[in-house]
Amino acid sequence: DEFISSPPRKTVRFGGTLSEILLKYEKGDTTDFELLKHQLSDPDIKDAQLLNWLHEFRASVTYLTKELEQLVNILLKLPWLRRSREVVEEYLGFLGNLVSAQTVHLRPCLRMIVSQFVPPRITVREDDVDISDSDDDDENISENFNTCHRALQTVARYVPSTPQFLMPILVEFFPFINKSERTLECYVHNLLRVTVYLPTLRLQILELIIEKLLKLDVSTPQQDIEDAEETANNCANEEKSTEEGLFDMEEDEDRKGDKVVSASIERMAHPLAERLDILMTILFSYIKDVCHVDGKLDISNTKDLYRDLVSVFDKLILPTHASCHVQYFMFYICSFKLGLAEAFLDHLWKKLQDPNNPSVIRQTAGSYIGSFLARAKFIPIITVKACLDLLVNWLHKYIDNQDTGANAYCDVALHGPFYSTCQAVFYTLIFRHKQLLDGNLRKGLSYLQSLNFERIVMCQLNPLKICIPSVVNLFAAITRKYQLVFCYTIIERNNRQFIPVVRSGTGGDLVQTCTNPLDSFFPFDPYILKRSKKTIDPMYQFWEELSAEDLEDLKKPIKKGSSEDEDDDFLKGETPQNDGVVGIAPNSYESNTRSPVSSIGSPADCYVPYPL
Repeated sequence: DEFISSPPRKTVRFGGTLSEILLKYEKGDTTDFELLKHQLSDPDIKDAQLLNWLHEFRASVTYLTKELEQLVNILLKLPWLRRSREVVEEYLGFLGNLVSAQTVHLRPCLRMIVSQFVPPRITVREDDVDISDSDDDDENISENFNTCHRALQTVARYVPSTPQFLMPILVEFFPFINKSERTLECYVHNLLRVTVYLPTLRLQILELIIEKLLKLDVSTPQQDIEDAEETANNCANEEKSTEEGLFDMEEDEDRKGDKVVSASIERMAHPLAERLDILMTILFSYIKDVCHVDGKLDISNTKDLYRDLVSVFDKLILPTHASCHVQYFMFYICSFKLGLAEAFLDHLWKKLQDPNNPSVIRQTAGSYIGSFLARAKFIPIITVKACLDLLVNWLHKYIDNQDTGANAYCDVALHGPFYSTCQAVFYTLIFRHKQLLDGNLRKGLSYLQSLNFERIVMCQLNPLKICIPSVVNLFAAITRKYQLVFCYTIIERNNRQFIPVVRSGTGGDLVQTCTNPLDSFFPFDPYILKRSKKTIDPMYQFWEELSAEDLEDLKKPIKKGSSEDEDDDFLKGETPQNDGVVGIAPNSYESNTRSPVSSIGSPADCYVPYPL
């Protein structure tokens, strides 16, 4: 009775079955065919009608040849994702049948699926101008993305060559960096999901993502980010002082306000830095999820991902000068297991010592080694010593080969890798000297003396003249304190020989002094993106700001002949604290001229006075 009394579903149709319409079209009668296209293009088409059409199309895919490309394009433009579950399932079945029977439509199908990797666009009007951007309020967005990946997996199952056709489309649809954070976030997240079920594309997808991140990174210099944060903080403080005392807020409203404030505190003031922060957070999460299964490190997965990331590092990161944040994906994956950190150091070492590599690549490899050894908490002191032995032995051999030859003079162009390695050794010693000497001062000093820094410093190539002044000054102070080498005579001589360059311009003459002839930078300088830095900070060695007492202490040399007990007492409390006070460091650019405020978290441009 219920069935008889219920009205039938309305399924308004034109021109008979699909096969009849297509046969008429082949004979030249296009009337019903045009009506069909019109009905399928109707945005108000009902689910029941759509379901009937899809069912017929699914059974008639053999008719949908290249000649009917226009009709197929209309079908691919259907808003199927926001339909009932029955329509979605029928559409997925239709896609599978279509690409298996007519591979000529593979590319349009892939383009349709990839176009859904970003949130739907809405139109916002501002001053009579249409502005399109993502709709962040779509509640079903996660479910829609899941369905898109099901569709892509369906297509890949029927057409094994899908990956090679898919990759160019993924590149083409990557959003511009000025799109909303949400659009970029969703697209990158979906790209990384593709690597899970199409593993042959993982290396290419990682290359694509990291290339885009790198462009964002080099477009936002650290100084610009810090300036934007400072301006935003000043504005916030002014607003806060203006509003103070105007209203008595309820307790629950206070709590809401705190949430809003905490969310705004996490946002980066610089818009490109905000996008980079979100995308780096996604990349770190992906690395963690791939490497861990049920909360435990999966060695096989981790090694495979490490190989892919090292490949991307070599191709994109190593040749890029002065990126600030993107390279930290290597820092992060190396923190999972000491073997990975050692493999990365070995990889960089091979790059550094290989004379067939371009000089600039060798110099950058040296910068990475020094910065990594200095900043990575997870690298034990025994590994640091092993690396120092390698680097210092190489320096001595280099001096053996060069010191008496025709090129035995100070020249960055001739000896760039040598100077870069010297700076890596000096930088590592500045950060790690307390740990190297901890526990047994006599044994530690014996080790440092065995490195023979005096020969390196005194050689004809004169590394103290080329390395960044802030590094040289701290190295000189530390080596003097432990009576390893006396650098000040050479520093003084270098300063006397240093001739400023006068450049004429429209604003008059400008005196310039080149403080970084090596054009070097420290790749693992402090990470300043607010969200993603939470991942890095626990494993990161900050520079402990030198107090006045420390500076005074550096001027006092250690007395020779003191007993071992006295040595231990002397070093009490001197081991580097991992969570030490954030200080200031030789930054990538103009390291000896920048103010302390502008380079938070690194060794100071400290000037220790020459002893009289």
